[in-house]
Amino acid sequence: MRIGVLAVQGNFREHEAMLRRLGAEPVEVRKPDELAGLDGLVVPGGESTTFMRLMKLYGLDEAIRTFEPPILGTCAGMIVLDRNHLGLADVEVDRNAYGRQVASFEADLRLAGDERPLRGVFIRAPRVRVTGDGVEVLAEHEGEPVLVRDGRIIVASFHPELTDDTRVHELFLDAVREALSVRA
Repeated sequence: MRIGVLAVQGNFREHEAMLRRLGAEPVEVRKPDELAGLDGLVVPGGESTTFMRLMKLYGLDEAIRTFEPPILGTCAGMIVLDRNHLGLADVEVDRNAYGRQVASFEADLRLAGDERPLRGVFIRAPRVRVTGDGVEVLAEHEGEPVLVRDGRIIVASFHPELTDDTRVHELFLDAVREALSVRA
C-alpha cells in the first residue's frame, strides 16, 4: 500500500515511521500531482492555519477535496478535514480546546471494541463540538469523542504517531484495504 503523508508542515515523519512499521510505503506529498496513484492519505498534526494557507498556495486544498481513497487526520489534520475547512469529515471542532502547549497531556482512552486502553497524546488539541448523524465514535476521553470515522475519513484529536501503539494506524490501513478490495 502506498500511503501519502502531507509533508508541508507538522509531524509527517512520525506518521511515515508508523506506516513503515506496519508494512505500508509512505510517500511525502507536497504538490497535487503527488496524490496520483496513492491508496490513502495522512494529514498530520501541526498548525492548522499554516496547513490551510500552504495547501491553498500549492493547490492541495482542492486536490485533497477530490481525493477518493481513505484519509487519516490527526490533531491539526482533524481541523483541516472538518466541516468548516475542507468539509470532508462531518464534524465541527474547536481549535486548541484542551489548552495551550503548557496544558498538553496524555490520557488513556476507551477504544470501541477493545478492552486495552489507547494512549492519547494531546498537544494543543482540538475538541469535537458536533458530529454528524453518520459519524461513528471510535474512542472517547471523559465522555467526549476524540477519534471518529465518517465513511472513508478517520480523524483524531490526539497524536497516535507519538506512541508505540499502532491501533489507530491499523484502523486506517484496514479502511485502505477495504477500499482497495472494493475497487478491485
